[in-house]
Amino acid sequence: MRRVFVLVTVAAVVGLLPGAAVAEDNKVQAVPFTFVGTAAQCAPSPAGSRIVTAAWLGGMGLPDNGGMNATTPDDPHTGLLLSKNGPTADCSSAGARITGVSGMTVDANFALGYDYRLGGHCGAGAPRFNVDTDKGFFFVGCANAPQSAAPQDPVQWSRTRSVLATCGVECFPSAIPVGAKIKSISILFDEGTDAANNDSQGVGLAVIDNIFINGKVIASGPARGDKDKDKDKDKHDNGDENDQGEED
Repeated sequence: MRRVFVLVTVAAVVGLLPGAAVAEDNKVQAVPFTFVGTAAQCAPSPAGSRIVTAAWLGGMGLPDNGGMNATTPDDPHTGLLLSKNGPTADCSSAGARITGVSGMTVDANFALGYDYRLGGHCGAGAPRFNVDTDKGFFFVGCANAPQSAAPQDPVQWSRTRSVLATCGVECFPSAIPVGAKIKSISILFDEGTDAANNDSQGVGLAVIDNIFINGKVIASGPARGDKDKDKDKDKHDNGDENDQGEED
């Protein structure tokens, strides 16, 4: 089945952030954001709708202490909810900006991935990693990535891992060459309720956890990002640089 999705690049503009936030950018963390495009940003498509949300929420994910799910009652079980409650074509997206990665170099073992809760959406293009490098822009999708049972809950959660230098069809347009310098990494969710994959009804949301960035694991984060700053940061990416990509 031919599927069309919006390829959205998300760049982190440190100059827009206050001093305290710049200091936080030195830490590897996942900062949630949402984007709802204006008519000018989305032209020739219509403006986006307020149908997206992104947040780290207690009770949504796996135990933050690494223990087994449902056997660690005092743990907050924080998970990252990404939701798009409407059509894929709507000029809006949810996601998380990965801080602390600028300047990293892709080597033969550099890998990205996360654990995702079964029953949510794992499509070819969402949730995906957008990876901007000095060798070009790439994305790493979910559905075609190598999958295994997530150790904390192997029945209800799956794990993805993609080695960037050797990844297969989950990486578009290709694997990322060794030696590439990372400019930014983000996670994007922009496939809506009309895009069914493992979720046969096209549920339009995903819950992810244990975000894996080259050996570092992000198990929790700030509840929500700054929508206004994210709007400024992403407006040219979700508007002028909307490319249409296709996956089988």
